[in-house]
Amino acid sequence: MSNAGKGLLSALALLPLLALLPLLALPPLAAAAAPCARLAAFSPGAAMAEPPPASADARPTQAAAPAPPASPADGDGEVVEQLRLRVPAELRQAWLQAEQGSWGPFLARQEGFLGRQLFWDPARQEGTVLVRWASRALWQAIPPADLERVQAHFERLARQAGAKGQDNPFPLLFSGELEPQ
Repeated sequence: MSNAGKGLLSALALLPLLALLPLLALPPLAAAAAPCARLAAFSPGAAMAEPPPASADARPTQAAAPAPPASPADGDGEVVEQLRLRVPAELRQAWLQAEQGSWGPFLARQEGFLGRQLFWDPARQEGTVLVRWASRALWQAIPPADLERVQAHFERLARQAGAKGQDNPFPLLFSGELEPQ
């Protein structure tokens, strides 16, 4: 493939991130630890220190730990897990509370977790979760049974916070991964 073709493919891969560009003019990440990974079949993302203020609709909630370099044994470098969820405006706080009480503590204990950001798009009624991992191998090493247990706890917390009558109150719309450049 020519260099021009490779450049076009690289540019096309970045298109989904263009919607996040207005949100990236943010202060540095807060220093708070929290690790983990999820199965593609599950929805929400990871850890959160505190829910954002109600006026911060388009600003992310951030949690991060120092980024250790990937070791040769990992077999790969840093990767970002990307999840998009249906989050209606009236359930936004329930989503944030459930994230904080479930995925946050779980991720904080996972090897290779570097941090995460939660975004909410009021126009689309969607949440985006970006979870940074030291390597894909460490992310994917989390046992599926652990992920299922945390997802079930997340859904219980969401229902307790006001998300009623649904199996998963915040269905997964997209799951993917990004490589930092």
